[in-house]
Amino acid sequence: MARKTFEQAMEQLEAITSDLESGELPLEVSLKKFEEGIKLADFCNKKLDESKKKVSILLEKNNSLTTTPFEHDDY
Repeated sequence: MARKTFEQAMEQLEAITSDLESGELPLEVSLKKFEEGIKLADFCNKKLDESKKKVSILLEKNNSLTTTPFEHDDY
């Protein structure tokens, strides 16, 4: 399976939100979609946190544009 990007996860999350907001799904399907949405939201939050850390590292390096690796998990 290919690695998911932030943008792909957001698109999936938007589609799930639309499906759930329609109110036309059976309860069981709604619950599965809701669970998938929670996982996607968590994935997106982690990606945003990683980006925030990287930007902070870039800005803290004496105003120079050098990067310093930081520990993170692959998602």
